[in-house]
Amino acid sequence: QVQLVESGGGLVQAGGSLRLSCVASGSMVGITNMGWYRQAPGKQREVVAVISYGGTTNYAESVKGRFTGSRDNAKNTVDLEMNSLKPEDTAVYYCYLNDVYRTYWGQGTQVTVSS
Repeated sequence: QVQLVESGGGLVQAGGSLRLSCVASGSMVGITNMGWYRQAPGKQREVVAVISYGGTTNYAESVKGRFTGSRDNAKNTVDLEMNSLKPEDTAVYYCYLNDVYRTYWGQGTQVTVSS
């Protein structure tokens, strides 16, 4: 059984920073991408950052230059450093992991940015 657990969400003022962390445990086979999605109220889940096993990272246009994703393959962790946060970044953030069989998701962590 694979489990992903996120931490680090919370309430922050616009312009502030937060760091999200996610640790994966269980029987994963051939891990490829890890990363983050988010879902704001009334909106579809959208990709935020995708990090390949080699560390190449792709970001949504809306977060480029403000968010930085990283991962530690030895520890099966993925982080998201979020700077210059905006009210429109308010959402539930989900980490995910792909292995050869399927995609696994965390339970989500709330990020709220006040104006």
